[in-house]
Amino acid sequence: MTIDTPHAAGRHPDTAALAAAIGARFERLPLCRWHVVVRLVIGAVTFFEAFDQLLIAYALPQLRAEWHLGTGQTTALMTVGSVGMLAGALLSGRLADRVGRVKVIAICIGVSSLCNLALTLCTSPAPFMTARFVQGLAIGGEVPVAATFIAEITRTHQRGRFVLLYELVFPAGLTAGALLASWLVPLLGWRWMFALAAIPGVLCLVIARYVPESPRWLADHGHHRQALDTMAAIEEKVETITGEPLPEPAPAAPAAHRTEGAGGLRELLSGRYRTRTLVVGVLWFTGYFVNYGITSWLPTIYGTRFGLDLSTALGYSTVTSCAGLVGCLAVALTVDRAGRRRTVIWCLGASALALLLLGLLSGGSAIGVLVWTSLASVFLFGANICLYLYTPELFPTRMRALGSSIGGALNRVGVILGPIVVGAVYADGALGTVFVTLAVVALAGSLTAAGAEETSGQRLEDVAP
Repeated sequence: MTIDTPHAAGRHPDTAALAAAIGARFERLPLCRWHVVVRLVIGAVTFFEAFDQLLIAYALPQLRAEWHLGTGQTTALMTVGSVGMLAGALLSGRLADRVGRVKVIAICIGVSSLCNLALTLCTSPAPFMTARFVQGLAIGGEVPVAATFIAEITRTHQRGRFVLLYELVFPAGLTAGALLASWLVPLLGWRWMFALAAIPGVLCLVIARYVPESPRWLADHGHHRQALDTMAAIEEKVETITGEPLPEPAPAAPAAHRTEGAGGLRELLSGRYRTRTLVVGVLWFTGYFVNYGITSWLPTIYGTRFGLDLSTALGYSTVTSCAGLVGCLAVALTVDRAGRRRTVIWCLGASALALLLLGLLSGGSAIGVLVWTSLASVFLFGANICLYLYTPELFPTRMRALGSSIGGALNRVGVILGPIVVGAVYADGALGTVFVTLAVVALAGSLTAAGAEETSGQRLEDVAP
């Protein structure tokens, strides 16, 4: 197989030229079983990280009773993991841009599983919160780095569908966690739930052994020979799977050389990338503020406001999570035609309308809350999953993980503040006001998305040189 790069011809390529050549070689790869296998392996990690993230909401009713927790302690127990995810997102992006995507992903799944084992041994709030914080570091670190990696191994054509079908594993993990927890917690208790969630830790070994590092990252960081060897190995596997030789890559002009020290937070907040960072930050914050403001408190609202038993409350909450999964699938199948910008605008706007109607008209019954929060979740989950595709597209390889992690960090700020604000408003008994408040935040996100740039149908190197 011919390696059409300056290095293959005996000339030592500079980083910019090699990065452009690697991008061009990815563009000629047809989507095949190799992509699907890598997507499934990385997806399994993301699935179980999402699974771990939501379990606290379903363990919380039993923990409140077992440890006699007040409202403040309950809120702290609910949000400490999100604080860890915030720190993990901030740390992992810079780390993944320095040492590689795959190493960070493997470490995160291992740490998360060990923390699940630690949680099963906790007998009081303090050690439980410590373990949840450390687990939050791992979950917050893995998700944006995994999204970055998947974007970097995908060509432009139907990139939205490919990436979002991978990202479906996150809401699927949330849904699976909800389904398992709604059955397992009432039957065996919360400890068994965390014990089962520790099993996927073996995936860290699978990742480290079988998933190649991103050739785009290797080229951008000066690992020229390793980038070429990894790219050649990928091409060989694709040719073996398809049974056909690959076409010649299209000519690719290298982007302008970066200046010394470029690629860090300073560049992220300057020039063309400043506006991108601010816009996606607001979108991540508003989308997850509303999402977790709803889902974190639903089991408790059903129990304390409407008097539903634990099993029914968890079942109702599970329906809402399943509705969100439907929204994610719809967006994955349409985002390449509709565009990233338009998808986020309309999804956040529709969720705002559903929550406003719930707050004004239908908050007096459990069925009303179930129907309207499920409808809102269809659009909220759809908008939020689109951000996992959109954010990595906006930043160059040298700081793509960092840019994605900034979005992930503001996501965590929303996840932290959403439940806190809902808890404060709900403490006054104003359930309708809770949903109106969330509707206003979702509308703010929709209006912000109007200032976003469109990236559909463009190569990563062209969108963010």
